[in-house]
Amino acid sequence: MKKPLAALLLIATTFFWGITFTVVKDAVSRVDMFVFLAQRFSLAAILMTVPGFFICRRPAWSTIRAGLFLGMALFSAYAFQTAALLYTTASNTGFLTGLNVVFVPILAAVALRQTIPTGVKWGALLATAGLFLLCTGGRLNLNYGDILGIICAICVALHLLMTGHYTRDHDVYWMTAVQMATIAVASSIVALSGGKELAVYHPFLLWPLLICAIFASVFAFLVQTAMQRHIPPSQTALIFCLEPVFAAGYAYFAAGEKLSSVSWLGAVLILAAMVIAELLPGGIAPEQPELET
Repeated sequence: MKKPLAALLLIATTFFWGITFTVVKDAVSRVDMFVFLAQRFSLAAILMTVPGFFICRRPAWSTIRAGLFLGMALFSAYAFQTAALLYTTASNTGFLTGLNVVFVPILAAVALRQTIPTGVKWGALLATAGLFLLCTGGRLNLNYGDILGIICAICVALHLLMTGHYTRDHDVYWMTAVQMATIAVASSIVALSGGKELAVYHPFLLWPLLICAIFASVFAFLVQTAMQRHIPPSQTALIFCLEPVFAAGYAYFAAGEKLSSVSWLGAVLILAAMVIAELLPGGIAPEQPELET
């Protein structure tokens, strides 16, 4: 039952990311993106680090180093995604970021020499088509920002692959805490270099920060890190394709945003990709070879 339970918890993680998309979108429209990230992940790091010193053993240096690598990969994804939004549309960025579902098995096959299961191949292709329809409505005009969006997708894919590797041999709790702290520090550096103030209290950010720090950061990344012990990165990427589906569903019920028939078809294709990946596994992918850490 480990794998089904892990999949359900990853779906719950994606659900929280999806429903907080509207919250984050509103927050970053009123405050600098990197100020919000700095405050969000600083709070998340504090929420994990303070109790961690009382309930957990001190982390090994190798665990801290793994958390640093994961944090920098994830921060790079946020940074390239933010830069992409300056030059291209949010729909294009959402679709291109979701292309990590394709890059994960490709990178695993090239760098780790893993065999891509048949179910994952078809699931990735179907999910890509679904993301295209859901995020862009079937229209995509490529520009410079789209290149940045593709780089973001590669960073997300690397983060998923590294998480799948590191989670086997390191303390999940401390590795996640260090990851949160790394993103907080990197975001703070970018915000300060742009002349932004970090230690500023915005009343309208209180609930978005609490919701994003507790549910979309501490809970979500702790669950992702732990559950990738049981779910390979390629299938994790497929599950994470549900994020825009949950985001669209929440926007529909909470904000009254309407989806076109093309977007609904995209959502159905993404759900079908999840089913196909399970029904047509094509065998179990081999264990990842040990990497030098």
